[in-house]
Amino acid sequence: MNQSILNGPARPELIAPGKTKDDWHDFAKKLVPGGDEVLWAEAFESFLSARLHSRYIDPIAAVRDGSKWKGEGFTIVSIQCALIEFLAALRAGKNFRHENPVPPHEYKNSSGLFCDFLRKTDPFDKLFTKPQAKDFYANVRCGLLHEARTKGDWIIWASGTPAVDCQRKIVYRDSFQDLIEGYIQDYGRALLEDIPLQNAFVRKFNDLAD
Repeated sequence: MNQSILNGPARPELIAPGKTKDDWHDFAKKLVPGGDEVLWAEAFESFLSARLHSRYIDPIAAVRDGSKWKGEGFTIVSIQCALIEFLAALRAGKNFRHENPVPPHEYKNSSGLFCDFLRKTDPFDKLFTKPQAKDFYANVRCGLLHEARTKGDWIIWASGTPAVDCQRKIVYRDSFQDLIEGYIQDYGRALLEDIPLQNAFVRKFNDLAD
């Protein structure tokens, strides 16, 4: 391998398309909780929305658009579960630490964060009770991410309603994606003036850019 590649300057880490950690730190200096809504809209679009589209939403669409009905739902729902945990952590302004998390803004076990988000946050709270959120976490989220399968009789279908049918134990992957993307847009609107959300947003992105 070319030694100039090995020994050259480190490639800057992007936290969103075209945005480095330094870009965030420079931009964050202008962000004031309760301040200019135009800046908060830019934070949402340029950093969060762009990040989510490039890393989650567009890849999910690519898998779905190329679907041959041969099990792609497992890939899609796996990504959706990872995205939900990020959205839950973003809303709370919490950061994952594998060892020695320091409360209240760090966590190690995602169960409480994930389940509370589903059962307390609109529009997911219309689908999940506390026991149902735990069932989904254990048998869909953990089943997929740890064993590459759903458990507890859960199945994945392409489309239908409700997006997650906890009674019949069906995840309708496309409807669930519509729900998630709708939540993200609602979050973006709320971010313009919700001070606790703004503080949490800054904590999360400061950690991403650490």
